[in-house]
Amino acid sequence: MQHRPLFHRLDIDSVAVFRALHLGDMLCAVPALRALRTALPHARITLVGLPWARQFAARFHHYIDDFIAFPGHPLLPEQPVRHEELTPFYAAMCARRFTLALQLHGNGSISNEIVAGFGAHALAGHCQGAPITTRRTVLFPWPEVGAEPDRLLGLVQRLGAGAVGDYLEFPLAQEDRQELEESGVAAGLKPGGYICVHPGARKRDKCWPTRRFAEVADRLAAEFGVDVVLTGSAEEADLAGEVAGHMQARAVNAAAPISIGAMAVLMKHARLLVCNDTGVSHIAAGLRLKSVVIFSKADIARWAPLDRDNHRCLWDPDAQRSAAVLQHARALLAGTDPSRQRRAGMWPYW
Repeated sequence: MQHRPLFHRLDIDSVAVFRALHLGDMLCAVPALRALRTALPHARITLVGLPWARQFAARFHHYIDDFIAFPGHPLLPEQPVRHEELTPFYAAMCARRFTLALQLHGNGSISNEIVAGFGAHALAGHCQGAPITTRRTVLFPWPEVGAEPDRLLGLVQRLGAGAVGDYLEFPLAQEDRQELEESGVAAGLKPGGYICVHPGARKRDKCWPTRRFAEVADRLAAEFGVDVVLTGSAEEADLAGEVAGHMQARAVNAAAPISIGAMAVLMKHARLLVCNDTGVSHIAAGLRLKSVVIFSKADIARWAPLDRDNHRCLWDPDAQRSAAVLQHARALLAGTDPSRQRRAGMWPYW
């Protein structure tokens, strides 16, 4: 068995990182990507992901040098398979002759076979069952517990990367700020004078009822004198409209055809985000925006932001805990000392 970490015993000049998932899942991989870049500063790092993630690679260009769109796999649900592209895709991947193919896509039951098809000199990732360690293959058992960023970061560290922090990031560009300004959706809003309420999610069965969001928004507007801004994509404008229709206070409906980056600029200057368990909760973590996140289906221990003081996550599949959502939102807006809240019985809050 080889005892030296893989990064220390191979001369790695190129890495293909496979993670073909959506926004929140991709943001959870940022600490691992940061550690990878720090450990291999001169390697060319290529992300292989869903087509939309080209913009993710561009935003995180300080960690990612290149992007290749993955055409899909019959057993991966994130996108339909583009069968006509499979053979050219794998041929092109093999022609790149990557030094390392790094599987950051789950427990490896499906993804290890995909990554093996990249034809890289070496392969690393997670697997089910016993570890596999040879000169050119290193697969560690998939951790069944733990937060997603820590699972991925732990893998890269075991391969030889140093500790560079488990915090999330969401870099903002001048184009994001310009787009928001030109859209007009933030006109009249004062930085620090509003909260964001995000009632949507990629899967609508994860959404807290719009009446509950409206109740919480009305109370916070009345108690703290903040404006309420309803965020979302253009496809979520109907949900934002429903929340506004249920509210007594005036709300700014900012669910519009703007990019994720422009929406993140809007969120950056808010005092609080109240949202479902969806990608914006990880954007908030990357922006250091305090948040209350309502879970109804996903594994809360795996997907909750790591900073439990500034990001409060509640399990409420039956939509019965609006009082608890309010309690944590008030505490975050008031800046209450988390230790006092623990003594008052507000923790654990899921």
